[in-house]
Amino acid sequence: HVQLVESGGGSMQSGGSLTLSCAISVKLETDNCVGWFRQGPGTERERVANHHTIGSRTFYHNSVKGRFTISRDNAKNMVYLQMNSLKPEDTAMYYCAARSAACLSTPASFPYWGQGTQVTVS
Repeated sequence: HVQLVESGGGSMQSGGSLTLSCAISVKLETDNCVGWFRQGPGTERERVANHHTIGSRTFYHNSVKGRFTISRDNAKNMVYLQMNSLKPEDTAMYYCAARSAACLSTPASFPYWGQGTQVTVS
């Protein structure tokens, strides 16, 4: 059973930095995608960043390009999201997700999710 647990959220002033961590309970298949999504109050869950093992492909939402970086430590089954130059519009619950094979854009395409960690930027 795959379980994901996020940590590292918190409150931060605009311009600050946070690093989110996601611990995955099992070693995923060689061909897999891990991603970070976020959902603000009254908004739909949106894809922030993801990483596909094949080709080490990454995706970033336009609003976070140049500010956020997704990385992973496969030996530790960990995924990270380094967030710099935080803005109030980054305020949301951040979720880690995983799936086999290539990354897809829709949240529904990811079967495994963490419980979320809140990021608040003021």
